[in-house]
Amino acid sequence: MSESFAGDWLDLREPFDARARHAGLAHALAEALPPRPHLVDLGAGTGSLLRWLGPLLGRSQFWTLVDADAALLGRAFATIEERAVLTGWTTTWPRRDTLLVHTPDGVWRVEAKVADLAADAAALPLDKADAVVCSAFCDLVSRRWVENMAASLRVPFYAALNVDGRERFLPAHPVDRLVARGFLRDQARDKGFGGRALGPAAPKALRSAFTARGFAVMQAPSPWVVGAGLPAMADALAEGHAGAALAALPRAAHPLLRRWEDARRDQARRGRLGVRVGHTDLLALPPRGTAHS
Repeated sequence: MSESFAGDWLDLREPFDARARHAGLAHALAEALPPRPHLVDLGAGTGSLLRWLGPLLGRSQFWTLVDADAALLGRAFATIEERAVLTGWTTTWPRRDTLLVHTPDGVWRVEAKVADLAADAAALPLDKADAVVCSAFCDLVSRRWVENMAASLRVPFYAALNVDGRERFLPAHPVDRLVARGFLRDQARDKGFGGRALGPAAPKALRSAFTARGFAVMQAPSPWVVGAGLPAMADALAEGHAGAALAALPRAAHPLLRRWEDARRDQARRGRLGVRVGHTDLLALPPRGTAHS
């Protein structure tokens, strides 16, 4: 079973994800899709990619949200409906497991499937997709998983927010490099996808795998920029980096890491900590004549 994440963390990061994703690549995906596309969202979590990409597509659309965590998918439906109502749109439930969001540009049909994302692509519900999409997901998977996915698809593949290793806490601290080393080591551990996680190697591995299958691959930067006036996110990032480094590095380093964590979280709470986390978005379009609707 693959690694899962707390819903509260996904809610906290959602506005940062939305500001970071590269709109140009998302528009290129929209142009490659049919009039009423079916998108399969892997590792959908609470549905934040749908809430960002749906309005940009600007037409009727069908989403299948796929995640290993049924509770997160339940939260996704609740949040999608709540945001729709706040926007002034109506929602209906033709079936207990199907949500329709009635927007001025068309109806969004939303369904969900609980599935082990570590399974081979053939075991995932991809056969009727017009595109496979994901966000903050591919840095968790293994190189073999990416190569299997590239070999299985004949439709666009869109992967937003893949970490690229370019992270920086501001102001600088003497222990930053040690923390970064431990965090990088933790990113590469096996996350349940059949081998070492790609971590910051994900953008290069994705490009290589899809290019080898004849896809046209586009990439663009999508960094998080967390200003010093955003203490909750800065604090969560400091806590997360420290926790990962503590888990990955020898006990002899722990006193230094704990002092770093205390200092950074204190800076965050006082509105004096900024963080930049590098990401790369990727869009892979299949060779002409191979995509199906």
